[in-house]
Amino acid sequence: MKDFIAIADYSSADLQAMLDNALALKKELAAGGNKPVLKDKTLAMVFQKPSLRTRVSFDMAMRQLGGDALYLSPAEIGLGQRESIADVARVLSGYVDAIMARVFAHDHVLQLAEWASVPVINGLSDYNHPCQGLADALTILEEFGTLKGINVTYVGDGNNVAVSLLHVCARLGANFTIANPAGYDMPAAALEMGRTFATQSGSSVTVLEDPQAAVKNADVIYTDTWTSMGQEEESKKREAVFPPYQVNAALVAAANGRAIVLHCLPAHRGQEITDEVADGPHSRLFPQAHNRLHAQKAILVKLLA
Repeated sequence: MKDFIAIADYSSADLQAMLDNALALKKELAAGGNKPVLKDKTLAMVFQKPSLRTRVSFDMAMRQLGGDALYLSPAEIGLGQRESIADVARVLSGYVDAIMARVFAHDHVLQLAEWASVPVINGLSDYNHPCQGLADALTILEEFGTLKGINVTYVGDGNNVAVSLLHVCARLGANFTIANPAGYDMPAAALEMGRTFATQSGSSVTVLEDPQAAVKNADVIYTDTWTSMGQEEESKKREAVFPPYQVNAALVAAANGRAIVLHCLPAHRGQEITDEVADGPHSRLFPQAHNRLHAQKAILVKLLA
């Protein structure tokens, strides 16, 4: 694979190899620093949507691997507006070694990949969030030593984060359950793809509306914001629908006693997750956020080293 556009594009063996390398790179950093395997390589970071974690983790990943990263703000490019996506892709391909794009429409990252002659990394689109998915898998792997047979429950909107989480769980043998309100389902094609991967890995995919039933026997409870960027006009409507899906102490108590809680951040505390849970003993929110750095290093090394 030239690009990193979706978890679904990679086999279970490829994903496991990247996770193993992420662990190795994390240990290497802790032991004194990473080898400069990306020396003289430059990553262009194209942003339509702002982000704390995506920008800093990719920037630091390139620096720690001996390369460099160049931030391009929405105002500087105006992807698909000031200049066509095809032209942006071809221009950047002559300047840099890879492009990371954080976009609204998934089609924009697909067009970048089509026209670029250098690797393109999907830093988030409205369809999926594969870099987050790999970091999530890394966090689960560190906690339990495997994903095989681990029960992962996602509570909330069937959004882009849920899609990548489903696909990485199904690829690597974790049992995936989602509880979402009616009308806020994951895209049908993404769900069907997840079911296919689960059949291949011997795991299961379950769709429910009742969050209490969904977290029964869960080893991992995962949630995300009720209203994603670009959906602000729906926020009032969503705030009326999603309160039963809040990850609070009562919901965590209904899960496995060893359950960990994950959230891709930023968290809207008091909405999808309570302070008590986000800052409590089951929370792995900040190790999970830090794992974006290590997972993305593994992606960069696979595409560029």
